[in-house]
Amino acid sequence: MYRSLLLATTAVVVASATVNSAYADDVETVVVTAERLDAARIGIQTQIGASTYTISSAEIDAQPGGENALLNQVVLQAPGVAQDSFGQLHIRGEHNGLQYRLNNVIIPDGISVFSQTLDPRFVGSLKLITGALPAEYGLRTAGIIDVQSKSGLFDPGGQIGIYGGSHSEINPSFDYGGSVGSLNYFVSGDYLTNTLGIESPDGSIDPLHDRTKQYHGFGFVQDILDQNSSITAIFGTSNDIFQIPNRKGVQPSSIGIDGLGPCANGSTFYPLPCAPGDNQALTVNGQFAFLSNNLNENQREITHFGILSYLRSEGNLDFQVGVFGRYSSLFFTPDPVGDLLFNGVSQTAYKRDTAYGLQAEAAYHLGDAHTIRAGAVYQADDLISQTSSVVLATDPITGNQIGPDNPITIPDNSTKHAWSYSLYLQDEWKVFDTLTLNYGVRWDQFQAFDAESQLSPRVNAVWTPLDGTTVHVGYSRYFSPPPIELVGTTDIALFNNTTAAPGVTTDHTPKAERADYYDIGINQVVLTGLTVGVDAFDKQSHNLIDEGQFGAPIILTPFNYQTGRQYGVELTGTYVDGPFSAYGNVAYERAAGRNIVTSEFNFSADDLAYIATHYIPLDHEQNVTLSGGASYVLWTDTTLSTDLLYGSGLRRDGATPNGDHVPGYVQVNLGVSHIFKFSGINDLTARFDVVNLFDEKYEIRDGTGVGVGAPQFGPRRGFFVGLSEAL
Repeated sequence: MYRSLLLATTAVVVASATVNSAYADDVETVVVTAERLDAARIGIQTQIGASTYTISSAEIDAQPGGENALLNQVVLQAPGVAQDSFGQLHIRGEHNGLQYRLNNVIIPDGISVFSQTLDPRFVGSLKLITGALPAEYGLRTAGIIDVQSKSGLFDPGGQIGIYGGSHSEINPSFDYGGSVGSLNYFVSGDYLTNTLGIESPDGSIDPLHDRTKQYHGFGFVQDILDQNSSITAIFGTSNDIFQIPNRKGVQPSSIGIDGLGPCANGSTFYPLPCAPGDNQALTVNGQFAFLSNNLNENQREITHFGILSYLRSEGNLDFQVGVFGRYSSLFFTPDPVGDLLFNGVSQTAYKRDTAYGLQAEAAYHLGDAHTIRAGAVYQADDLISQTSSVVLATDPITGNQIGPDNPITIPDNSTKHAWSYSLYLQDEWKVFDTLTLNYGVRWDQFQAFDAESQLSPRVNAVWTPLDGTTVHVGYSRYFSPPPIELVGTTDIALFNNTTAAPGVTTDHTPKAERADYYDIGINQVVLTGLTVGVDAFDKQSHNLIDEGQFGAPIILTPFNYQTGRQYGVELTGTYVDGPFSAYGNVAYERAAGRNIVTSEFNFSADDLAYIATHYIPLDHEQNVTLSGGASYVLWTDTTLSTDLLYGSGLRRDGATPNGDHVPGYVQVNLGVSHIFKFSGINDLTARFDVVNLFDEKYEIRDGTGVGVGAPQFGPRRGFFVGLSEAL
């Protein structure tokens, strides 16, 4: 009996070992296949000749704030990226023009202004691609933010945590990834609330009426179908609510129009008659005073996106076909009385864009010397714009408010179906072992509020004359339609003889920007672990696109300068030596435009007249931008980190439009994290971060400048702590 039991036990052990061995082999096969397919997917697109800056998930986690930071704060550490209000980024003197891609598939533009839809928690790696771009990149060409998501196959496990501190911030979050057979997945989610949802308008630590509540979610599922193909589904969502912060102690004293109320001078009201240069205050049902502290404006921004893609790599051919969609909406609610007294209009605004499309791209390896790449992208947008403007009647001759002072409501609603398609073909030719040439052509066409098209040649070269030396040079012809989801549809004639009537009545529809872009750069490995680089660029534009915030709703509106030019140079450096790593970037840029030729009614007649004959700096020009940071790992469990931002200041009005700039600033952040290992429980990670260590009070905007709506200040000093447990 003992012998029989022993034989049975041995058989079970052998069978179990065989099953486990087979299972391990299957897992290894899936991992190897997934790695090969990922490499093929990334290889379908090329960055040859472009300027590419890569940030890994480990580098994100090592920065102050780690994965709790917003994505725009991560991108700010790349070269040539200047920060602006509302979380906006300006790359190489461009106002916007960013295209986001997730696992190589385009995420259509959204309407959101404040929201950060993409979360660093699911970022496996992030690339900022700019410069003279190859032919697969188009329409949005200021910079490509290409995110490769985490995968449960390569990043198993996860964490649950909470982070918070100054500004009453509370930020619980989770993420988890895993795999079952050929299926792998990764999910994340978080909730964020604080009292600094939008930049402070007066530099105070906790501005009035600035609470935000934000909900974010992300999911990734991939099935390895066989050794040559996979199918991937990605979805994301964000639902963000913002209070619009208030300046303190301001009265609606003067909007440049006479009213029926008492005379106004600053915040002082006094009876008639008025002194020269003073204005009579507007009145709403007998009310003319309204303290700005009590304004109640709010904005909700919702975004949902989804991607479904099929990838196949077999023999010399790699291709990916993906369908994508994005729902984006913005809803602004004004203060019904306060906005009317301060601005002469109280406008409720709702905008929605439902975008969907198809992206198909392929790479064919034609021998050792040539790789042919081709692709097609189609996108459609269904737009809805609904506004309800409450205004006051004015005399058609004098412009004065006329009685009775009961408000008038003006609805202005519209819908639009827009579409675009793009085709490209290019050849990566390895001329010599040290020289690669990538040349191609791209066709873009769109129809929305305008209809235009362009054939755009591209050519780039990469030369490696010595080990550790890489030289790139490129030329790209660009075609960039205005962001159709932001193009205003207001019929300005509706506002004739009201307090919302514009001073200028000309209104041409925004046009596509057409540009020639030149770029040259060199990277050099100076010694082991140390790499430095220099990159210069020059862009010459016709119908240069800019954007401004006009009116109370925080909605950006595009307009065109007839001609524009942007140029500059960037210096970069990275150093890695075991547990220590550091980076530094310095950029100098100039950006100018002349003659505003679209959306003219948003500007004053004096500004239009001056800009018609003079180049002016673009409002988002920042001559010098610097970013840098370092991290050091102690005893494998403790990480110390610091980073900094320096900006010489965005533009403001001086003697001429945008003729001056706000003062320069430096913001230094610190962080420390430690992993605690206890017997019987999962690892615990604690972190402590300080934002704006020296509590520098600095302006991002002062409220003046072409298309600038209000003042904003950078964050004051804040202390934050976090605790997370591994899952």
